Amino acid sequence: MRKEREIIPQPRSRFLKVQCPDCGAENIVFDKASTVVKCYLCGTVLAEPRGGKSTLQVKKESIQVLS
Repeated sequence: MRKEREIIPQPRSRFLKVQCPDCGAENIVFDKASTVVKCYLCGTVLAEPRGGKSTLQVKKESIQVLS
């Protein structure tokens, strides 16, 4: 049985639209961020780098995956 190859491989990383838990502003975050991501209005930390994927500091309900 041969393994089928993808003609156009899909990326493993995504952009996420997250809502700030403090002020409610919507921010767009890369899920493999290499720097600390802060809210552009209030400065609350939204994501911290952890080697590969970053750790999000927001609730699961306030995350939307952008394609």
